[in-house]
Amino acid sequence: MRSLENLLRKNREWAAQRKREDPQYFEKMRFQQNPEYLWIGCSDSRVPANEIVGLQPGELFVHRNVANVVVPSDLNCLSSITYAVNELHVKHVIVCGHYGCGGVKAALDDADVGLTENWLMHIREAHEAHFEEIEAIASYAEKLKRLCEVNVLEQVKNVSRLPVVKQAWKAKRDLTVHGWIYALEEGLIHDLHLKASNVEEAMAMRRLGKEKFRSRGD
Repeated sequence: MRSLENLLRKNREWAAQRKREDPQYFEKMRFQQNPEYLWIGCSDSRVPANEIVGLQPGELFVHRNVANVVVPSDLNCLSSITYAVNELHVKHVIVCGHYGCGGVKAALDDADVGLTENWLMHIREAHEAHFEEIEAIASYAEKLKRLCEVNVLEQVKNVSRLPVVKQAWKAKRDLTVHGWIYALEEGLIHDLHLKASNVEEAMAMRRLGKEKFRSRGD
């Protein structure tokens, strides 16, 4: 209980600080949800979405799950995407993975993770789709790093296949899907240069298949 009381205390301190800085902060917040961005990221506590991109509450709509996976069976994720695209009219959907992801590592190690296996099999499928490339990497650390990148590629492809995204593109909506990755050890996000703003670009990205793609700097 002591630790929970500590959280409540920190919340009161945070709210008081916000009101000192701007007495109308919370009143304005009631009407402020107008984000241009949907962030699909990992649940990892070391990757706080708003904070690492320097955005305030109301500026970033966020969905997080283990290893930033997007699959048709996940109604939570699909509902978030549908709401963001159709109701909030976001202009950017960002799938952001991170290096050293525990879910990706478990999939790479073929670890016995019980019920979580039903989730990680989607990452195992990404591994299988790029098996020759990944297994040709000698260093385990580099192999894990590459699978984290490959997982982002496959999830970006999955987003671009969703009916709600294709319908937005068919209606000529301004909507782009991006693939990024976050490096915990340096606090920097790297653009994997996986981007689709229409059906044609999405098809071209899917044809990447097993070809090399990498962050080429910012």
